Amino acid sequence: MTTMPRGGAADVHGVVRRRRAVAAAGAVCAGLLVLSACDKPTPLSTITVGQSSVSEEATCGGEGKTLTTEALTACLKDTDIKSIKVDPDETVRFGVDPDVAKKRWTILMNGQPLVEDSDKTYRTIPGSVFFNAQYGAQGDSTLVSIKAGDGKKESQAVTGLWSFKLKKDD
Repeated sequence: MTTMPRGGAADVHGVVRRRRAVAAAGAVCAGLLVLSACDKPTPLSTITVGQSSVSEEATCGGEGKTLTTEALTACLKDTDIKSIKVDPDETVRFGVDPDVAKKRWTILMNGQPLVEDSDKTYRTIPGSVFFNAQYGAQGDSTLVSIKAGDGKKESQAVTGLWSFKLKKDD
């Protein structure tokens, strides 16, 4: 018969628990290490029309650094952008990340400001505006961009641009 010190069986379970705890801690550390190597995604901007919505990371910028005029011009010419159908009788809802709202943002239509800048996360505009020649619309689609600022109301510095194509849905 073999003898074990008193409480020896309980220590086996303790060793197993310690091994599991060390393994779990190692997995958490490895996960954090992998995540720290990843780039932080740029904030999202969303357009909603009725039951449909489309979200996009910044077309240009979005990391808080000021963009040059050349970069903005190139961004506004980008053709690889998401689109959404808009019934002119519907309301178009624009939403931005709270970090973008803190630094002020505005809506551009074909590169021109459509509304004054805001520090709110949400704006609404009637869908008919985006297809009205009075506002600079041409045809059955319109380029709409969300322009993020640098937080200073009087400044024109741009830190990010999110672009979408609005297509008329009759």
